[in-house]
Amino acid sequence: MSGPDLPRRRGIPLRAVVPNAVTVLALCVGLTGVRFAIGGEWEKAVGAVVLAAVLDGIDGRIARLLKGTSRFGAELDSLSDVTAFGVAPTLIMYLWALQHLPGRFGWVIALAQAIACALRLARFNAQIDAVDQPHKRLGYMTGIPAPAGAGLALTPLYLHFWLAPAFLDDPATRASVVAVTTLIVAFLMVSNLPTFGFGALRLRAAWRLPALAAVGLFAGALFTDPWPMLTLVSAVYAVLLPFAVRSYARVKAREGATRTTARDDGIQPPP
Repeated sequence: MSGPDLPRRRGIPLRAVVPNAVTVLALCVGLTGVRFAIGGEWEKAVGAVVLAAVLDGIDGRIARLLKGTSRFGAELDSLSDVTAFGVAPTLIMYLWALQHLPGRFGWVIALAQAIACALRLARFNAQIDAVDQPHKRLGYMTGIPAPAGAGLALTPLYLHFWLAPAFLDDPATRASVVAVTTLIVAFLMVSNLPTFGFGALRLRAAWRLPALAAVGLFAGALFTDPWPMLTLVSAVYAVLLPFAVRSYARVKAREGATRTTARDDGIQPPP
């Protein structure tokens, strides 16, 4: 039978299923963290959320690599993020610390993480087809992403695992620190602050090999002693937030100057 006469093969190509499977795996790993938290296995609970963040970071790249991106995958990714980085950290932090706050304030504060995560992802989905997205156009993100928010919210647990029993061993102190951290992270997630995305970061060619070596050393240190390294990652990310705001202001001002010059010269600026 000649080529044009061959019947078309029906069904979904495997390349579209693989990234969705990774997304579902991230959801399941995140929820498994809740199971560990219920059993009091705190280090495993936090490790599950961290692993879910790693899986969430690669599913989109796998989809683009295999040319398997789809609207279904984007919606599934948002639902997975709400579960793994909204619901799971909320329950872990409540069971570990916030339940020790007086009254029912601990649960109310814990809910801020889940609510902020859901609102952030709802905003992202609502703007996914929007033409005018200044932050995204310049390579920045709006607010801190859900995995980063979960990582920052769990920082008190990293510190406790690292410095125990000298740090956050008292339930009342632990609850207060976690409450403040949770509220700050929830605000940053729903804020309009520009934050660094991969498109906004640039690396000089001369720094490529040192950067790769640093990544390898970091990976080794992370597997050897994860809690100090995760604390360091959270600290570096938090410190970079004001630099991201300043960097975005500079890039936007430079773009505005370029548009003004182009308009004065009679050249139509790019959209």
